[in-house]
Amino acid sequence: MSAEGMQPASAFWDNRQRMNPTDIAGDIPAYMARLGVAARSASAALASAGPAAKERALRGLGARLRGGVNALLLANARDLEAARAAGLDAPLLDRLMLTRETIETVAQGCEQIAAMPDPVGEVTELKRRPSGISVGRMRVPLGVFGMVYESRPNVTIEAASLAIKSGNAAILRGGSEALHSNLALWRLVQAALLEAGLPAEAVQLVETTDRAAVGCLITMPEAVDVIIPRGGKGLIARIAAESRVPVIKHLDGNCHVYVDAEVDLDLALAVTDNAKTQKYSPCNAAESLLVHAAQAPAFLPRIGAVFAAKGVEMRGCARSLALLRGLPGARLVAASPADWDTEYLAPVISIKVVDTLDEAIAHVNRHGSHHTDAILTSRHASAMRFLREVDSASVMVNASTRFADGFEYGLGAEIGISTDKLHARGPVGLEGLTSLKWVVLGQGEVRGGG
Repeated sequence: MSAEGMQPASAFWDNRQRMNPTDIAGDIPAYMARLGVAARSASAALASAGPAAKERALRGLGARLRGGVNALLLANARDLEAARAAGLDAPLLDRLMLTRETIETVAQGCEQIAAMPDPVGEVTELKRRPSGISVGRMRVPLGVFGMVYESRPNVTIEAASLAIKSGNAAILRGGSEALHSNLALWRLVQAALLEAGLPAEAVQLVETTDRAAVGCLITMPEAVDVIIPRGGKGLIARIAAESRVPVIKHLDGNCHVYVDAEVDLDLALAVTDNAKTQKYSPCNAAESLLVHAAQAPAFLPRIGAVFAAKGVEMRGCARSLALLRGLPGARLVAASPADWDTEYLAPVISIKVVDTLDEAIAHVNRHGSHHTDAILTSRHASAMRFLREVDSASVMVNASTRFADGFEYGLGAEIGISTDKLHARGPVGLEGLTSLKWVVLGQGEVRGGG
């Protein structure tokens, strides 16, 4: 470990050479190119790092998060104050906010990831061939990933911790609204890396809010191997359209809950309520509710009363509205065609009565975003059909869509949710940040024949 790595974070940060913000603004392409060169160099060192060093960095980061909670909350308060003054919507403010509980959760995530088996270098499927060679596949880091994200500063730690464990370098570009929070978190990451004897440049934060930096990051294939956008649909669509680097993405989270013809109504009530109202802003919150006609008269007034009490606006088809009218305090609106395709991220839900399981599956596949969809049923055959036929990254039976999360799936954390079908799908954790290469083991075998 270097002498600098033994210093406390404050001393490290005071002594470390930093680029003047004015210089950054003066030449964004040059600044981003420097980040790229440093990341590529650091990725080689991190890819060859042993599990012990990576574990030290992650456990050290968890300890630093707990020890620095007051400073982190102060930095976050600056961002929140500016965001409120700028008139940011409530869901964005919710995503921007750091709390002691949030910081404890990401600290636990660091420790959970530290304790997980290191995937790098694992050789699987090793098989002896008739020629005498043995052929298998080895898990290796992707190299360098660039991440562009909005609002949630906890993503800085989730991305950094997954990068460290998976042996990748990362260039992180958070939203301008979270700059002070992200800088404070990043300083802890770099100090933890140095104290573990790993290069600080393994995780770099873009220190400018100039949007030109994003344009450079997504067009640097010589320095970046994959881009992971995490934010609003507009941001992700732009990056997917303009990137010259492969993108792992999901555009939105129009998640469905379908209440089947045969179901435990108490279970359905509890799960639907949780899926929609436990938190409105995440991409795994339910936005659409489908109810089989056989259960609609019994179920819709019950869930409607829950939604009415919590101030959830219900945008329904004619059949659902007929069953919901008269509920005290109910906010009812006739659904428009656009409502079936909308991710609200707010106390609003679309509701539709369907006549068959086939109709429900067809509706989900047509209008959903292929993120997360759930069936609530007591009929095994219906559950199995829904699992097989709904084309989404996560498909659930009798469970809340809010479980579609890397931490809940046991991944420690997630870099994001992928609705793509190639390389990674669903919550992207350690394996999603690695690839496989073929390895061949021999004892001097040579190939004969033509």
